[in-house]
Parts: sequence; C-alpha cells; structure tokens
Amino acid sequence: MATFKHISSKNADYGAAEQYLTFEHDEFTMKPALDGNGQLVIRDDYRISSLNCGEEDFAIACMRSNLKYGKNQKREDVKSHHYIISFDPRDAPDKRTSGNCRP
Repeated sequence: MATFKHISSKNADYGAAEQYLTFEHDEFTMKPALDGNGQLVIRDDYRISSLNCGEEDFAIACMRSNLKYGKNQKREDVKSHHYIISFDPRDAPDKRTSGNCRP
C-alpha cells in the first residue's frame, strides 16, 4: 500500500524548494547530501510541475505567476505544496511469476 504525504509551505524561497526537489537530502537533518567531492547529489527521479511557466527559471516563474494572479502576497499565505508518494517494496510484482501480482 502506498503512503501519501502532503506538506504545505509558507516559505517564499522557491529556489530552495527547487533545490530540495532536485537534489538528495538527509532524511533526518534535511541537509543536502554531498558526494565524495563535496558536490550536491542529484536525485534519481523527481517531478516539478507548475502552471504557465514556459522555459523560465522555476523560482522566477512562481513569483511571476503570483504577481499575475494576485496570489501569495501575505506572509501567512501557503506558497507551495509538496506531495510525497512512497510505495512499499513488498507491493512490487513478484519477479518469479513473470510480472503477475501476488495473490
């Protein structure tokens, strides 16, 4: 069974949000993971989706959309939503049954 987690943020630093989504972070300290050379480790897979952004930088596109639609102007406004879907590895198809799900 999948676990679904929703996090809403009032932080207006969209660049930090993008960095969190694109680079691996320590699960407990939330600090960016670094490789042996001290470089950020990019995530194997991630999705960033926004509306009406084109090819602009993610952070700039978010701020431009907020101004255009009059959103997120107050400090207490939610600036972003982050959804995490985690799947239990035990729910994967059993490879011994040619891809069929377990009964």
